[in-house]
Amino acid sequence: MPISPARAAAFDILLRVESEDSYASELLHASRYSSLSSSDHGLATELVMGVLRWRSLLDNRIAEHSSQKLARLDAEVLTALRLAAYQLLFLDRVPERAAVHESVELVKRARKRSAVPFANAVLRKFSRVGRAYDAQSAMARATTPAELASSSAQPIWLVERWIQQFGFAAAKQVCAYDQQIPETAVNVSNPAIADELRSNNIQLSPGRLLASAYRVVAGDLLRTRAVRDGRVMIQDEGSQLVSLLVGQGSHILDCCAAPGGKTRILALRNPNASIVATDLHPHRAQLLRSLVAVDNVQVIASDARALPITAHFDRVLADVPCSGTGTLARNPEIKWRLKLKDLADLQARQLAILQSAMQRVASGGKLVYSTCSLEKEENSEVVEKAMSVDHSFRIVDCRAELVRLRAQGDLRWEDIDSLVTGPYLRTIPGMHPCDGFFAAILEKV
Repeated sequence: MPISPARAAAFDILLRVESEDSYASELLHASRYSSLSSSDHGLATELVMGVLRWRSLLDNRIAEHSSQKLARLDAEVLTALRLAAYQLLFLDRVPERAAVHESVELVKRARKRSAVPFANAVLRKFSRVGRAYDAQSAMARATTPAELASSSAQPIWLVERWIQQFGFAAAKQVCAYDQQIPETAVNVSNPAIADELRSNNIQLSPGRLLASAYRVVAGDLLRTRAVRDGRVMIQDEGSQLVSLLVGQGSHILDCCAAPGGKTRILALRNPNASIVATDLHPHRAQLLRSLVAVDNVQVIASDARALPITAHFDRVLADVPCSGTGTLARNPEIKWRLKLKDLADLQARQLAILQSAMQRVASGGKLVYSTCSLEKEENSEVVEKAMSVDHSFRIVDCRAELVRLRAQGDLRWEDIDSLVTGPYLRTIPGMHPCDGFFAAILEKV
């Protein structure tokens, strides 16, 4: 039985994620896998993201049947075992024989033939006692941080922080959200484009947070002309909401703008504005130019901590690089890479970007600082440190802006109070129908 294209692709991608700190979502859409059929690409995606979401649980189950410590195994062998374990525990429709046999064949393919008898023995033991894992029930039974972390395959240190910040019930919702396949959301400002997508067999449902958003219920969105032409971009509804908080302006600066989802919304909602979008990396700036092909957007490759710009803007967006702990459902590899000590380094960089952006705000102008992190070190602490140094700004209550968006018909979500913590926007995965985002609005007085 030959190795299926889907399992071979999943194996290769997982190894690259492990060895190169690559992101699975980017690798899955790389050109080398474009020849996969829709069904094979779907299975490869399921396998890659499933293994990454449940990695610690899979390792614990494998360790129960392994005569060697997992830390001593070659990456290729452990990856093949994880692939088989995920299929046996989570994919009822995959035949057990196919999952076991092809994982052993992947060990051979990786030229680790000496490990073949070991892998075969582990998986035979596993398949004899392995059974489907009821994640929902296991998380529901959890009553301690350790039980919640174990049952939801989350690092204990992150779970403990979320419990402290949001409470146990909300932390459980975050963990549950992170372990599910997230819905795909798109921003569609023109109803004709939604009709075009439907004509291409894309089944849509209305956004749950925003009127300009749609959820993709079924269909291969990435193969549509609207996506290939850049007229539709996949973008979480929380990310779209951050863009709407920027509001209306005539001169707009978007720091750290790539890949361009927020920039595109700013351009569409401010068609007569002059917009400058920057990104540190030239290749990402070039991607931004291609995805946001709008006449009123100028793209510059530059470090946001030292912007080569002397102009002042009435609207500024500083959507800074962050840990991404609000996006673990889409980027589960983050939770296995991130360390507590990383937050201090991230905060220093974020503070430098925010302070640089504040220098470019005109009198009476507004700046939106945002992250897709759940961690206070990257959110309120950054804002408070910046404000303690520069007293020419005041914090605008996000609730007032959300009320305005609701009155305009942009915001569908009725429970506005749940979206704010103090003066800040705060979306929590599982509690809200989107990833975790933070935003603060600062006004130059």
